[in-house]
Amino acid sequence: MNTSVTSCTAFNGTKLIASGSLPEVALKAKQVLDRDKHAQILIFDDLTSELVEVDFRGTPAQVTKRIEKMASDSESGEAPAQDAEIRRPGRPKLGVVAREVTLLPRHWDWLASQPGGASVALRKLVEQGIKANRNRDNLRGAQEATYRFVTAMAGNEPGYEEAIRALFSGQQKRFHATVEPWPADVREHAKRLGAAAFATADTAK
Repeated sequence: MNTSVTSCTAFNGTKLIASGSLPEVALKAKQVLDRDKHAQILIFDDLTSELVEVDFRGTPAQVTKRIEKMASDSESGEAPAQDAEIRRPGRPKLGVVAREVTLLPRHWDWLASQPGGASVALRKLVEQGIKANRNRDNLRGAQEATYRFVTAMAGNEPGYEEAIRALFSGQQKRFHATVEPWPADVREHAKRLGAAAFATADTAK
């Protein structure tokens, strides 16, 4: 269960159930599922449109407790058991994560010659890259979030491929016109997601 989402939206088929925090949305989705065990519930992260898995077993209180516990564990930095096995004494603190990096010998030679050594030099390069590519990265993230939702919810709707082309080419009016025949709740959520992508596209030019 991904409990790091700050906002999400739930659908039953093509009908919107609720938007808001995960605990709130999950409870409303459970109410629908308790009334109809065949309900097709999908919950999307509002930022990425990735599917959020929720264990709906038990009472509403049990569902909420599981979500809150997972969120609490995530915020406290509690690591899964498999992660604990690979930790070593003296592991860097302050959120620094040690991972393998593969470079050519001349790259290592250059990094070693930089002030502060390889780690400091790599962090500086990454920060520079983040700043230089922020607009493009934001654009790609917004487009991918819209694409992910539209593919999951409207992949069989008329004009799906045309809508995707309009999305990635930055043609907002064409996108809106193409999604107009889609189920209302799906169409409106796609437009909301697409708005971020189109707005970001303007600033990335």
